[in-house]
Amino acid sequence: MKAKRLLLIGFIAVLSMAFCQSAFAKERIVFGGGPAGGTFQVVANGIQVYKPLKAVKEFKVQAQSSAGSVENLRKTNAGRQQMSVVYSGHVYLGRNGMMKNDTKKYEDVLAVSWLYGAPAQLVVRDGSGIKSVKDLVGKKVGVGNAGSGAFANCELFFSHMGVWDKIERNAMGYNDAAQAFGNKQLDAFWLFTAFPSGAVIMAAQTNDIALVNLDADAKASGFYDKYPYFAKLAVPANTYKGVDYESPSFQDSALWVANSKVSADAVYKMLSLIYSDEGLAHMKAQKKTFKNMSIKNGPIGIVTPFHPGAEKFWKEKGVL
Repeated sequence: MKAKRLLLIGFIAVLSMAFCQSAFAKERIVFGGGPAGGTFQVVANGIQVYKPLKAVKEFKVQAQSSAGSVENLRKTNAGRQQMSVVYSGHVYLGRNGMMKNDTKKYEDVLAVSWLYGAPAQLVVRDGSGIKSVKDLVGKKVGVGNAGSGAFANCELFFSHMGVWDKIERNAMGYNDAAQAFGNKQLDAFWLFTAFPSGAVIMAAQTNDIALVNLDADAKASGFYDKYPYFAKLAVPANTYKGVDYESPSFQDSALWVANSKVSADAVYKMLSLIYSDEGLAHMKAQKKTFKNMSIKNGPIGIVTPFHPGAEKFWKEKGVL
């Protein structure tokens, strides 16, 4: 009898310990960023170090570097990362089984918020007669570094426009392209980055430049219908020397995403803290790229389903 009583007491003690551990266990949120020094990693680090988030008892955020958008999509879908930064385009293509050489559907990656936009810019010489991407046929064009998002989006857009195989492609970084453009070794160069770009500023110092109206090409060719994650925008007049007119274009968006199994409470709480006045000031202090983060812009550029915690937050804010 005594042995049975001791066994029962021991069993109750084990249950109590298990209950206490589960009651006080923190939800672990691994947040996938990108390569060291890149903007994706700045997002993950910025969220990890924000003091009000660190003080939350229910969960702990841990930033983790990665190769970037596609790796983040796959790891978040698999639950190896609970949150990540992924381009809206990859979320859309992945969800619909349209990734390049990958027909798997990544349906467990849900949108939390828009972070910043990466707009397309096509620089040509003023007076060159290049008014459309179609005018690049036979020309020498800087198309971005091989393997970069700029290169991938250039290939996507130029292929859609039917000119990718009809230009002399030069895969190079922005500064190298600006230098080659300045030396008359290129007729045009493509960028997919925030403006003003230092490379375009450099190009405008050595040449009279013009920006091609990429929105007109995208609209006329049905690009937005095929790839609805691209959002319209315009490079404002006088962003660059000599370009005294607004230049319409389009952008992909970097999104904060979460695995579908992350608790709605955790997502809601994180948004409440990051999208407070103090939280937004903290993010903007990390990098100027985040200057447009706001309640109003939270849901823009998102064409895929929201995480339930995010949906609740944005609806409460009246922007969804």
